[in-house]
Amino acid sequence: MDAFRMSSESRTMLHQNIFIQCRRKKISKIVRERYLRTDISCGSQICIPCTFFPHLSVPSEGTSVLSSSPRGFSNWINGFYIIPDAYIFYYCISLMEKNMVFNDVIVLQTVLEELQKISLPVYTRLRRLIALPDKRFYVFHNEFHSETYVERMDYESINDRNDRGKTACKWYISHLQEVTRGTKTVTPTVLLLTNNKESKNKAREEGIYVYSAEEYLFEFPNSDELLDMISSISETDSTNKKRIFLYPEYYPYSSILENIKMGKLYQGTFNVNPYNFLEANVLVPNFEKPLIVFGKENMNRAIHGDIVAVEVLPKEEWRAPMSKIIEQEALTKDENAEVNESEEVITQKDQYEIIDEYYALKNERMDLNKIFPTAKVVGIIKRNWKTYVGQIDPESVVISNKTRVQQTVFFISVDKRIPKIRIKTRQGPILLNQKILVNIDTWERDSRYPSGHFVHALGKIDVDDTETEALLIQYDIEYSPFPKCVLDCLPPEGDKWEISSAMSSNNWEKRKDLRHLPICSIDPPGCVDIDDALHVRVLANKNFEVGVHVADVSHFVNPNTSIDAEASKRGTTVYLLDKRIDMLPGLLGTNLCSLKPGFERLAFSIIFEITPEIEIIKTEFMKSIIKSRSAFTYENAQLQIDNKFQNDELTSSMRILLMLSKKLRQKRYDNGALNLSSPEVRLEIGNETSDKITLESKKLYETNTLVEEFMLLANIAVARKIYEVYPDFAILRRHAAPPKENFETLQNVLKIRRNMILNINSSKDLADSLNKCIDQNEPYFNTLLRIMVTRCMLSAEYFFAGNCNYSEFKHYGLAVDIYTHWTSPIRRYADIMTHRQLAAAIGYETFDSTLKNKSKLEDICKNINHKHRMVQMVSRSNVEYYICQTLKNEMIEDAFVMKVFKNGFIVFVIRYVLGIEGLVYTCDICKSESSVLFDPESYTLSISQLKPDILNINNKNSDGILNIGVFDKCRVKISVIKESIGKKKVDIKFIKKL
Repeated sequence: MDAFRMSSESRTMLHQNIFIQCRRKKISKIVRERYLRTDISCGSQICIPCTFFPHLSVPSEGTSVLSSSPRGFSNWINGFYIIPDAYIFYYCISLMEKNMVFNDVIVLQTVLEELQKISLPVYTRLRRLIALPDKRFYVFHNEFHSETYVERMDYESINDRNDRGKTACKWYISHLQEVTRGTKTVTPTVLLLTNNKESKNKAREEGIYVYSAEEYLFEFPNSDELLDMISSISETDSTNKKRIFLYPEYYPYSSILENIKMGKLYQGTFNVNPYNFLEANVLVPNFEKPLIVFGKENMNRAIHGDIVAVEVLPKEEWRAPMSKIIEQEALTKDENAEVNESEEVITQKDQYEIIDEYYALKNERMDLNKIFPTAKVVGIIKRNWKTYVGQIDPESVVISNKTRVQQTVFFISVDKRIPKIRIKTRQGPILLNQKILVNIDTWERDSRYPSGHFVHALGKIDVDDTETEALLIQYDIEYSPFPKCVLDCLPPEGDKWEISSAMSSNNWEKRKDLRHLPICSIDPPGCVDIDDALHVRVLANKNFEVGVHVADVSHFVNPNTSIDAEASKRGTTVYLLDKRIDMLPGLLGTNLCSLKPGFERLAFSIIFEITPEIEIIKTEFMKSIIKSRSAFTYENAQLQIDNKFQNDELTSSMRILLMLSKKLRQKRYDNGALNLSSPEVRLEIGNETSDKITLESKKLYETNTLVEEFMLLANIAVARKIYEVYPDFAILRRHAAPPKENFETLQNVLKIRRNMILNINSSKDLADSLNKCIDQNEPYFNTLLRIMVTRCMLSAEYFFAGNCNYSEFKHYGLAVDIYTHWTSPIRRYADIMTHRQLAAAIGYETFDSTLKNKSKLEDICKNINHKHRMVQMVSRSNVEYYICQTLKNEMIEDAFVMKVFKNGFIVFVIRYVLGIEGLVYTCDICKSESSVLFDPESYTLSISQLKPDILNINNKNSDGILNIGVFDKCRVKISVIKESIGKKKVDIKFIKKL
């Protein structure tokens, strides 16, 4: 309450009596007191007296935020401050974030509180803007200022609320004139921004300068771009025209919550099928199988990722998932984006589509016997709307459109699970062939598609920098430069920092000197952020001393600092084929923390004593100083080990480590650990005079698994230690056993198509059965099967021990009862957390209070899990992009069929295990869709009426029928084509069955 201490002369107390009726119908009187003040700062650097006033609330709001020389227009040469109402913030928040057209903004307390009620996400975004010094957004507490306070009325209208803005605006004008009177300082104008026509008229009558958002933006030279960035909805939008509703009305929110508690409705995340935009599923714990939602009407304006309320349909309406590929772009091609949403929007074509969709869904039900519980969306619990990346549909743009003439166009997201979005733009032709960002604003019942607004243009499609930035935004990857507050946390000596600089730190005497040990690192080629290193020595008792040494990042990254907050937010380093986005500034990640050879470095070490039979006799944890002797690549280390004439200390050590790692690996496999596969590629770019780009699968050496085994050993040891000492707070990583339902299809297809059994009773049974699923004639088959098994798994996740029972700690894939991440603190924030916990567990330092805050631990785990998933997806998409850039010419390759649909099948290309995977459409094989017979029981397609080129080269029976099913091998032609929206994609055409 220090901010409210004042002299009696500078305050006035108001009483407000409120009468409420309690549950027992008793009337109670509540008296509220409000202290009005005169010593609240105006926030302007012009006003010297106000700089001495205390500021209220948070420090980031400051007392002198508004510039002494704000921006001006030709008619406001003295510059101006802006006072927007709540809806201006609501509609223009994207514009405020991305551009510098909104500076020196006065955020009224009334407006801030109103915005919090209207939209909590927008309120949060505004709060972030307020905290940025260069934006100059100042919070003025008009509700506590005696000259700007306006009594709140019951059931007050928008105009009543805007009276506070007018009152504050008039006070600012008077106040600034008073403080600049008799000085050479010019007085800025104060502008009120509102889109409400009635409020604008009243303000003008009272002599206040008032603009709508559109009028304000028209003053800027790039107004076309700026106007596109305003939200598509308007506070004053209304219509008396006839509206025909396409979608059901949502249930009342209170009714939804009540019925969820009663078990009549269910809540879950809405997941759209990537192969069929008319189908989605919702996972709820009450059902073994996911709830399936079919058709636009039942999807009811839900968007992928929304938290929805669903109502399960009667059992006679349950049906099986659709077995047909339905792509939005193909089905909705040539639609008119300019349809007036306030008039009748169901065209004859729309009616036909709805009818076709109904019969398609009905026929699907007749085809399959395996039904799923089927549901419809009846409400939205939480929207997952975000900034979407994509491009404008060129078919919807009027090229002859003149400047400043607004048109409605379709935006097509790169994520095919997102519906088309209508946006209004004055720069349609300019934005063609560009990657742009768009936000969704609303999706009304009478509109086939959501409406949104343009946010930002990233650049031309198929330009590397543009495409990379688009991927980073799409997958929520923070890639901006580290802010000054983070860089200020780095050692002031910079790259001149030496070990001697740390000798004055606390607990230095507890740090062990291990610089004499034969330590080396083994990493991928080009690695500069070296997290870990190893050593081994043979002891007198013939046992082995193995040391795992990891960069001591937590020495430099302390809790409750800006650099810690930034690392926590980023969660992980992102490795793309062409670049790396670091979690930590380069001074730490690639220099002071990196265990580079020949440099003394601070480390966190684990020393194991291991018998030749791989029994762990002793484990010792310590902070240390090390000096790595060499940094090998996996390939170079392997060459050293294989060279019989190389017998130096490091090479001999690596041979021992390799021998021990093989035994450790076999022990894990004996316990049921899984050996699964996923394609990995690496990129090679030509020199500066060549644009040659090549992709090839990563080569694996025995030294890859050498490092992996000792990292796993260290992680398990740390997990046990921190859980032993902190059973409620230890940060761990688990991998839950996948539900048996995840494997049903794969088990069936494997048995029917290959007469093989996949036993999933335990990870050991699964590992054993995978080892038996061998095709002697096709060595790659087992690798393909392991890739498919990987896709049936659940994702591993971080959690803290107090949030789960011990039985839920198990890591299914590794077949261990407890696990964590500790060995990569340069690139993973989870490892920094476990470093701190381990340091406290061994008594090296005290246990930081933030590590005991369960709510904060839960938030951290949730964020790093999210970031980990996003990194996996952005890496995969980055590979797909570069595959498109690499394939300059057509390639003829062998592939396996992984899945079949009624109108196509998915193939996985074998060569280099590049991860090229795509759809082959039956329409490219046969003359008519009616000539395709889909057999869901045998997972095959029987295709007749083959096109001549297919007929001539395929082995066929006398009827000229091609039979193809899952696991069949075929030859395909791979090329890169441009879609109608300008984006490149891999196109796969079937040649013949092998």
